[in-house]
Amino acid sequence: MKNFLSGLARLRRGPWEFVATLLIALGVFMLMQPFALWAYTYSFIVTLVGTVMFIIVSHFKE
Repeated sequence: MKNFLSGLARLRRGPWEFVATLLIALGVFMLMQPFALWAYTYSFIVTLVGTVMFIIVSHFKE
């Protein structure tokens, strides 16, 4: 956990790619769930933010 947090603080690719991937997965889950309309409403923006974040983070140092 300490390595993960220090990787986030140092702008390392691995931890930030993990966060971006989680956002993409969360957005897809929000899109597919049938329970909450608010989750469906914000699913596209969450997926979009995760995708753009992944593109930007892929240029960080290893």
